[in-house]
Amino acid sequence: MGRKERTLMSYTPEIKVVDCTLRDGGLVNNFFFPDEFVSELYEANIKSGVDYMEFGYKASKELFDVKKFGKWKFCDDKDIRAVVGDNKTDMKISVMADVGRCDFKKDIVSKKDSPIDLIRVATYINTIPAAVEMIEDCTKKGYETTVNIMAISKSNELDIDAALELLCQSSVGCIYLVDSYGSLYPEQVSRLSDKYLELADKYGKKVGIHAHNNQQLAFANTIEALRRGVSYLDATVSSLGRGCGNCPSELLLGFLKNPKYRINPLLRFIEKHIVPMKESGIVWGYDVPYLLTGILNQHPKTAIQFTKEGRKDYNDFYLELLDNF
Repeated sequence: MGRKERTLMSYTPEIKVVDCTLRDGGLVNNFFFPDEFVSELYEANIKSGVDYMEFGYKASKELFDVKKFGKWKFCDDKDIRAVVGDNKTDMKISVMADVGRCDFKKDIVSKKDSPIDLIRVATYINTIPAAVEMIEDCTKKGYETTVNIMAISKSNELDIDAALELLCQSSVGCIYLVDSYGSLYPEQVSRLSDKYLELADKYGKKVGIHAHNNQQLAFANTIEALRRGVSYLDATVSSLGRGCGNCPSELLLGFLKNPKYRINPLLRFIEKHIVPMKESGIVWGYDVPYLLTGILNQHPKTAIQFTKEGRKDYNDFYLELLDNF
């Protein structure tokens, strides 16, 4: 493939760190973040050297009730601009657009009229053609694009190969390996990274990783993908994200050798905003129910419900999951 394997001491200036705190974290509190939380996260990310900050989703207001969600479910350009102004910084702004949940032709305007730089298209493997349509539309409008193939641990090799070939022939800039269920181990991530990178190298694309922490492997899987040659790395502050959360930003930035990255601003942000958030009763992070769905390669929705109900009968829950296996 012509790629040089990185070591743990490698200086890798091509790395891009993508902060997903508002988007993945919004799944914990329905995107009801205080304005101060958002603006100070923006400033902390800039000072920490983060390359992209994802503000949330471009969800359709025809499909989702705006009264039930905070504004970062929809990411109106005016709301982003209220935080970033003209964003005269080195950090770029991104949003995620889910296939089938975004009216992209209407809600995503031309790049010249928007503060957004990157549109991250999210798709399951069976909706790749619709994802390609979204990618091409966003590219024509002037945006950078990436694509997240979700729940890859449930897909067979032939389908993955076909999906990668289709996406590599599109105008997308980066293709993400996504461990939606937190079920993958570093050895599997290594093999999948090589698969993605082989085709990506052929077509001049980048590869990214988005990991979930069901088995406390989000960080390990991220740095294993990095070692193989993956260059776009997703993370969230204090692992804030749906259910078990994601690769922690402060852990990742503390590991990376690039001098541009600093953890001090994130530590101050955690002190001021994340600690009170946890103390308020908002729950996320590694826990036994998420471990069990991760081990069994199942969607975490059952574990989320288990946690909401305040259940502690872990063995019974495990047996319930086995019945659905």
